[in-house]
Amino acid sequence: MWFKNLQLYRFTKPFELDAETLGLQLAQHSFVPCGSQEATRSGWVPPLGRHGSEYVHVTNGYLMVCEKRQDKLLPAAVVNEALEEKVLQIEEREARKLPAKQRRSLKDEVVFNLLPKAFARSSLQYAYISPRDNLLVVNAASANRAEAMLDGLRAALGSLSVVPLASNSQPTEVMTQWISSAQPASGFVLGEECELRDNADISCVIRCKNQDLGAAEIISHLKTGMHVSKLALSWQDRIEFVLDEKLIIKRLRFSDLVQEQADEIEADDVATRFDVDFAIMALELSGFFKALMQAFGGEDLSQAAHATPA
Repeated sequence: MWFKNLQLYRFTKPFELDAETLGLQLAQHSFVPCGSQEATRSGWVPPLGRHGSEYVHVTNGYLMVCEKRQDKLLPAAVVNEALEEKVLQIEEREARKLPAKQRRSLKDEVVFNLLPKAFARSSLQYAYISPRDNLLVVNAASANRAEAMLDGLRAALGSLSVVPLASNSQPTEVMTQWISSAQPASGFVLGEECELRDNADISCVIRCKNQDLGAAEIISHLKTGMHVSKLALSWQDRIEFVLDEKLIIKRLRFSDLVQEQADEIEADDVATRFDVDFAIMALELSGFFKALMQAFGGEDLSQAAHATPA
């Protein structure tokens, strides 16, 4: 299980639940498919799927969990088509034009009737807890999707005291300086992609791909009042990623060197392969997170210190 996108959260107090207790609490909120009139539902499942039964997979002290979400697929075009047929029938029968309020009420009825026939799509959302680093790492590209998973954890655990990981230095200022000087922090190397935004109008965006980030035109944009909001980087020739202004990590890729390290360890079954990959990934990311925070002036702990349990 190699994560592709990272949303990072700091526990505001040490996470002290052991795997057994955590698993029991998640099991009480296990996944149940959508009912006939439900548009969406989520719950917890074993990270190993059909290859395991435990709701928490433990490797070297890291705790992997998995939330399953099911959504009914009910395209707007299908709803509108059914609604128009219904409206036409009523208008022809009663010889009058339906008012907007009645149309809205009729639409709710149409959705109610169509939901039991809608196809259901399922997705899995993984995250792991690192008690030693006091971090929660969610494999999600969307902040909204990550927050939905946190809500699921809160429901299962009663509370979840976490805040997004934050740095002392503004990420946009640091990334802009890295390109301007062509000197990123030690261990980091500039990639070939960035996103620039105007300081006066953030809706003004320039996206650069497959570019030399030290090129004169990019530096010129920075000198005329733009800043870097996204930046492609690599770390220690082991991890490639795109970092944004909120320290959200996307398009994470582990180098061939790391992948080969995992492949060298024999695994006779799915569970063992999952265990090996998880152990190596979590260990690599632990060092990466520390280096990332150091590169951005250290971690800003003030938010965590003043956070209240949620």
